Amino acid sequence: MPPKRHLTARRVRLGTELRRLREATGMKAREAAELLGADSVQMSQIESGVAGVSAERVRRLAAHYACTDEALIDALAAMATDRTRGWWEEYREQLPARFMDLPELEHHARFRWDVEFLHVPGLLQTADYARRLFSYVNPEFPQSDVEQRVDHRMRRRVIIERPDPVPYEAVIHEGALRIRVGDRSTARAQLTRILEISEAEHVTVRIIPFDLDGFGGAGSAMVYAGGPVPELDTVVRDGPGGPVYIDTEAQLNRYRTRFRRVEAASLAPDRSRDFIHRLSKEL
Repeated sequence: MPPKRHLTARRVRLGTELRRLREATGMKAREAAELLGADSVQMSQIESGVAGVSAERVRRLAAHYACTDEALIDALAAMATDRTRGWWEEYREQLPARFMDLPELEHHARFRWDVEFLHVPGLLQTADYARRLFSYVNPEFPQSDVEQRVDHRMRRRVIIERPDPVPYEAVIHEGALRIRVGDRSTARAQLTRILEISEAEHVTVRIIPFDLDGFGGAGSAMVYAGGPVPELDTVVRDGPGGPVYIDTEAQLNRYRTRFRRVEAASLAPDRSRDFIHRLSKEL
């Protein structure tokens, strides 16, 4: 297959998983390429996500790599044949490429977990809250650029608002609710939004209060997107140069454990709703 025009995190992940399967066998890239009637350059392009690969070739490689995990193989084959062009493609020439990867990841996620300490999670933000954030972080942006980013963020909420929503759980520290991103009306509307969406059966919101004893998990902020199989889960964290995508099994296990720890430390959903309601009354 010819190289793809746009390099996406999803295609990179497919290539990464194929490379991991190959390396687990000790096979060289050149040897794997020969099995496909290709050369080492083509194999490198496939494993880096620059070039596409057919589902048939994915299955052939998996067989040569002695992979017996049928669920994983099926998931990788599905990734190879996916031709989804979602709503985010409308923004490809308008926003940086990183803005395409997260909604694509969310679109294919089987579940979603968020842990936040400084800001309300993006999927729960109101347009005004998001606008204040983007305007503050990028004061040099013209209003049209800010509005593009706000519109993009609001459209990402589709995964928890569509008829077949993704199960979603957010653990939010009290600090994120108290930081006054905008004025009082912005803060009050934001808390009301969280209360409203938390009533949905597929949404769970938990709060970590300031007065919780023995809590040292403030470094656990994350977006966790569940894949079709656990091996294809993904963690997204903010980094100095933008979002960082984490997907090795050891790291995924570490973040699963972190999420369960902050979840266990947080207030139960009913108590969390009461907490947010009391906080909104203070504004």
